Amino acid sequence: MKLKEDVLSMVNPSTDSMLKQTHSRYALVVLASKRARELLNGAPCRVENRANKFVTNAMEEINEGKVTYTIKD
Repeated sequence: MKLKEDVLSMVNPSTDSMLKQTHSRYALVVLASKRARELLNGAPCRVENRANKFVTNAMEEINEGKVTYTIKD
């Protein structure tokens, strides 16, 4: 079953838009969890529209390209 593109996602920002910032879903989950932990420990939030949840703020930062990562060999 295909959904129309104009249907709102339960996750905002959508997983598809966040995947453009990472190379895999696994990387996205790890990046979001590590950034959420940083926010929990007092790191400043890099997005204006702050939510009440650290994970939501982390996902917004990733979606806006304000959090990046590198892969070590």
